[in-house]
Amino acid sequence: MSGPTSEAVAAACAAWTWYPADATVVTTADLLLVRWPTYYEAPPTALTVDPAADVGPALDEALDQAREWGGEELLVWVRLDSPATLEDELRRRGGRLEETVDVLALDLDAPAPDLDVPGDVRVVWQTDVPTTRAVIEIGMAAFEEGSVPDDETLEALADEARADLAAGRGGSALALVDDRPVATGGLSLFDGVARLWGGGVFPGARGRGAYRAVLDARLRRARAEGATMALVKGRVDSSGPTLRRTGFTGFGQERSYVLST
Repeated sequence: MSGPTSEAVAAACAAWTWYPADATVVTTADLLLVRWPTYYEAPPTALTVDPAADVGPALDEALDQAREWGGEELLVWVRLDSPATLEDELRRRGGRLEETVDVLALDLDAPAPDLDVPGDVRVVWQTDVPTTRAVIEIGMAAFEEGSVPDDETLEALADEARADLAAGRGGSALALVDDRPVATGGLSLFDGVARLWGGGVFPGARGRGAYRAVLDARLRRARAEGATMALVKGRVDSSGPTLRRTGFTGFGQERSYVLST
């Protein structure tokens, strides 16, 4: 059977970290730590822990940094390439499970799946302030977190999105029903991999095919830009099952835990 291998998916996951340009980032020998901009309303986060790290001291270092930033909590991701003992140590320290995502991949060299996108759903891409605001507001409603940044930040985010789309680095698709934005999903292209992220639908618009529409638009653009594999980390209780039904294959799970500082 052809398609993405476990090794290829693991390598693509290990290469995938993201944070906005206005985040505060600290990189050490063992950690990638992020303090998010205030409009994300998220705690300091250990995005990665080096596979060879001594887990106890690494977590102590992360907690020290979170306290220095004034955080009352630290979010830690257990990724496919994390140290084998990380999750047990987080649980031993009283870590609270925050989120579980399925790591899913799709072979883009295979025939495209028929996503049966309804004819009344139209898709545009984030290129200006109104579409940027819509993308953020849908994300806030879908994930129940975050806030709309100030006008200057909105303009900077719109400029960045427009430049990324023009350069073939990806962007955010926006689905509209009756000209009202109802769903969004992001695409980042890196080394032949289409990273899919941020897929969400306004609660009142679910069941209209809008999620399938933004998924279809992202996969089409990814193929057009030469990507050979689509990779997504889908929430197990929402997008994960939908993605599996459209042909994505599971390659494990990643989890996040919250520690009190």
